[in-house]
Amino acid sequence: MAEDEEYIREAIELARKSVSNGNNPFGSLLVVDGTVVERSGNTTETDNDVTAHPELKLARWAARELDDDELAACTMYTSTEPCEMCAAAIYYAGLDRVVYSVSGSTLANVQGKTKSGISCEEVIDRKGGDTDVDGPVLESEGKRVHEEFY
Repeated sequence: MAEDEEYIREAIELARKSVSNGNNPFGSLLVVDGTVVERSGNTTETDNDVTAHPELKLARWAARELDDDELAACTMYTSTEPCEMCAAAIYYAGLDRVVYSVSGSTLANVQGKTKSGISCEEVIDRKGGDTDVDGPVLESEGKRVHEEFY
């Protein structure tokens, strides 16, 4: 659990950096066997690309760059629960585990929305995947980034 919190804090910092770079507050990293192998922040605004979520970018990177054993040992740590698009990419990439800070329902609440999307775990389950999804972890810390932004 302490390791999860360390990596979640890094994901939250990547979300803060995304904001300082002119994007929405989302950040993620991939860890294989205790080593960070890739990091990403949100670049939807600066890339003018609505799909430039860090989770999607990292899932695509992992599918291209990691072998089957690495994918089987790969955990994505992310500042916010992956949306449906990103959850599907995580499933197709074959990542072993996802750990998030802020739940989709908490994010929707901060944004003033009455509904949140389908949970990451449900998307993966519906696809027949076996990726473990854990969270929220340090949700109050992650939530602050969204409260400051929205």
